[in-house]
Amino acid sequence: MKSHNALRRVVLLVAMLNLGYFGIEFAVALAIGSVSLFADSIDFLEDASVNLLILAALGWSMRARSRVGMALALILLVPGLATLWTAWQKFNSPVPPQALALTLTGLGALAVNLSCAYMLAAYRHHSGSLTRAAFLSARNDAFANVAIIAEGLVTAFVWRSAWPDLVVGLGIAALNADAAREVWEAAREERRAAA
Repeated sequence: MKSHNALRRVVLLVAMLNLGYFGIEFAVALAIGSVSLFADSIDFLEDASVNLLILAALGWSMRARSRVGMALALILLVPGLATLWTAWQKFNSPVPPQALALTLTGLGALAVNLSCAYMLAAYRHHSGSLTRAAFLSARNDAFANVAIIAEGLVTAFVWRSAWPDLVVGLGIAALNADAAREVWEAAREERRAAA
């Protein structure tokens, strides 16, 4: 029971951190016109939603958790679709984002995601696909943040172009698609175990 209560506290804290940084990153993304920050901010909102859903489903049966896991796999695809739309708009108007704001916002996002991944790592095998979804999402987001930081440095010092932003934004969409596949597979295994 102690482990279950600790997991609930961790999941709630992770949800609140993600919701808070969503607001920051979304505002910066709009201000500087960044595809990658837009994609990552939507991902923060999605992560907050996923963790709140996990919090609600922790006491449910294995079968019910597997259904939620499958729903979460589909939710993980939403930021990728939003990114594709934003990338299409950026492709039609290829203005590079402000490199300093991009890099600093990416550093903040990395700090939040590494903290969340660290807190969730101890529970990634607890409650099956649900906590696996939360851990994979935080881990993948940290990788995406490293790419955003590198993109900001490249844009500032090497290549003043919109292309690094487009490439990183589409890479984030691909990471989300892979995480969705992993969560779907974990949820299917959980469903078979419940049957």
